[in-house]
Amino acid sequence: MENIIIIAVLAVVLFFALKGTVKHLKGEGACCGGAKTIKEPDKKLSGPVINKKVFRIDGMHCQSCANRVKRAINGIDGVSAKLDLIKREAVVKYEKEVADETLVKEIENLGYKVVSIH
Repeated sequence: MENIIIIAVLAVVLFFALKGTVKHLKGEGACCGGAKTIKEPDKKLSGPVINKKVFRIDGMHCQSCANRVKRAINGIDGVSAKLDLIKREAVVKYEKEVADETLVKEIENLGYKVVSIH
């Protein structure tokens, strides 16, 4: 009888753990920043756009992840980012020259991985 109770409790715990994991991987659960998260506002550049690049980023699972990356990039003078969580991309517009390494360092310092720049 005790074994049945233990198995039932483990089954319930496993069910909720798997449910939370699926939501997390779909970008619907609380990941890095808590409950429901709204998108980070866009940064307006003060000068004309002189360049645009797309950074492919691995490791972003939810809107909180995307917001962290967007804040980090937007904190760099002369650039503005828009994040696409589905494509795992940051579209970065430049109003002045900024080295790719500067952006990669900011993104990877957060624990994400830049896999390509184009």
